[in-house]
Amino acid sequence: MKPSDTWNSASEGPSLAEAPILHVDLDAFFASVEVLDDPSLRGRPVAVGGAGARGVIASASYEARRYGVTSGMPSVTALRRCSGLVIRPGRFDRYEELSRQFRGIVEDLTHRYEAIGLDEVFCDLSGLVRLGVRPVPAARALRARVIEEMHLDCGIGVARNKLFAKLASREAKSRVVAGELVAGPGVFYVDHETEARWLAELPVRALWGVGPATAAKLGQLGLTHVRDLARVSHADLTAHLGPALASTLSSFARGEDPREVVADRRAKSLGHEQTFARSLVGDEVIAAARVHAGVVSRALRERHQLARTISVVVRFDDRESLSRSQSLAFGVDDDEAIFRIAEALLAGVDTSRAVRLLGVHASGFLARGESEVQLSFAVAAADETRQRALDESRARQVAHAALRDAVDEVRRRYGNEAVSRASELGELATQRGRSAFGPGLDALSDGDEGPDRR
Repeated sequence: MKPSDTWNSASEGPSLAEAPILHVDLDAFFASVEVLDDPSLRGRPVAVGGAGARGVIASASYEARRYGVTSGMPSVTALRRCSGLVIRPGRFDRYEELSRQFRGIVEDLTHRYEAIGLDEVFCDLSGLVRLGVRPVPAARALRARVIEEMHLDCGIGVARNKLFAKLASREAKSRVVAGELVAGPGVFYVDHETEARWLAELPVRALWGVGPATAAKLGQLGLTHVRDLARVSHADLTAHLGPALASTLSSFARGEDPREVVADRRAKSLGHEQTFARSLVGDEVIAAARVHAGVVSRALRERHQLARTISVVVRFDDRESLSRSQSLAFGVDDDEAIFRIAEALLAGVDTSRAVRLLGVHASGFLARGESEVQLSFAVAAADETRQRALDESRARQVAHAALRDAVDEVRRRYGNEAVSRASELGELATQRGRSAFGPGLDALSDGDEGPDRR
C-alpha cells in the first residue's frame, strides 16, 4: 500500500512543514491485550503486574483507573483501592506479537519511525511531502487501521517536534476525571496557541525525562512549572542538574526539541530484574541469578545478538542498591556463559544480607557472527575469581552451541515454555511469559513485608 492511496486529504489541518512529527501510543497496552484475549474481562477493572505484596502495576484499564489504580503503583495499594481488581501476570510473547503487528501498520505509512518500547512510536512524515500527505488525516487513518485490524485503541499526537507530539498523544487519549471516563479525540494537533499555553501552564513533571526525583529536586529550587525553567539561567540549572539535563530542560522550556526521529532505534541494553516475595540470602541469590541469566540469554538469541558486557544489580532490604559489571573480549548469548559471569560478580557482594531485588543485564551488543569466541588469550579481570569465570564462560559459549540451537528450535515450534532447565521450574523461576512485575499471590510467605515502590 502506498501512503498516497489512503493517508492524505486535500486540505485538512496543518501541512507537513508545520507538523511533521507523530507520536503514536497504544492505549493501556498490556491491560487492553488481556481484555482482548479474554472477553470475560470486558467492563471489569483489569491490571497487569505482580499480584503479591511486592508486586507493581505495569498497566491498568480505564475501569481500574476509575478507582485510582495507576501504573507504577504497588499492587497492594491498587487492591485496597479496587477490591475487585483482576491482576494478570503479563505475557510478553503476546505483547511482542501485537507490537510487531502495530509496527507493520506504521510502516505502511512511513519507514521513518522510532519505536519506544512495545507500545509507542515516533513518526517523521517530512519525507512524504511530494505524496500530498497531510499529518492530521494521516494520523486519523493510522488510528482507524489500528482499531480495525488490532481491535486496540491508541492516541496520536501531531506536532512540529517530539516534545509536543508526546504531550499531544496524552491529550488525544480518554481520561478519568472525578471517577468518570471522558472520551479523548483520538488525534490531537498542537498549534502555536496550544504550545504557548502548555509552556505557561504545565508542571515540570509533564516534561520528557523529568521523573519523581528530578521533579523533587526542581521543586526544592522553586521550579514547579515549565514557565519557571524559562527564567532560570543555564548556568544555574547546570550547577544543580548537570550539563546534559540542564540543556535539555532549557530547550524544552522554550518549546525547542532538537531530537530527530531515529529509525531502527536499537536498545543499548536488555536485562531482567525481579523483586522477590521473600528476600533471598546466600545460595538462593546465586540460584536466582541463574534463572535471570536464562531469561537474558533467550532474549539475546531472539534478537540474534551477542553481549560483551554483563552486569548485576542488587537491592537489599534496607533499600541500599549496588551494581557490578564485567566487560568481555568475546560475545555471549549462552545461559551458562552469562551465569558464570554473573556468579563471579556476585562473589564480590555480601549476599548474607537479605536481597529483595536482583537483576542481570547485558549490553555492548554485537550481531551474531560478528565476533568469534577466542579461546587462547587471557582477559583482564578484577581478580582471580573473575578470570576463572571468564575462562569458563568462554568455554561454555563454544561447547553449548548445538544445545542452544536445539532448545531454541523447540521453543520456536511449541512455545517458550515447551522446554525448560530444571533451575527454571522452582520457586525462583521467572520465565518470559510469567510475571516480570513482582511475585504473584501464590509466592507469598507468612513473613513477607509490605509493599515497596520500585
